[in-house]
Amino acid sequence: MKRRLFFLVLGLVLLLSAGARAQQARPDTVRTDSGLRYVVHQRGPGSLPKPGSRIVAHYTGFLPNGRMFESSATTGPLRFRLGRGEVIRGWDEVFALLPAGSRVRVWIPAALAYGAKGVRNPDDESQYQIPPDTDLIFELEVVKIK
Repeated sequence: MKRRLFFLVLGLVLLLSAGARAQQARPDTVRTDSGLRYVVHQRGPGSLPKPGSRIVAHYTGFLPNGRMFESSATTGPLRFRLGRGEVIRGWDEVFALLPAGSRVRVWIPAALAYGAKGVRNPDDESQYQIPPDTDLIFELEVVKIK
């Protein structure tokens, strides 16, 4: 029993330390005034989108513990109009900074994501897909801007 408890605590410590390392800012991290942070893996060659531009993008979303909660690989590419409130505020902010062809990792504070309400699990309303007040991490790729 003590051995099992030891490994349970060890696993929890490793998980928490991995989450803390993921939150540490890298030297190439850009931080906006709102608290959003991003690292550019690849900068696209085009110009920045304007409000109202149609954005097509691929994404994968992660919780701070590293668990993936959604990906465009299963839902299809994200399509929205920039600055119209069709997506979380953090996405409206970061996509305005990225030309087509860009790939980034972005850390979005809970206040710019789903805030205190979180997102319920569509298969079990008693559970959360994204718990309240959870910061989110996304890998994003801007496919097209029109």
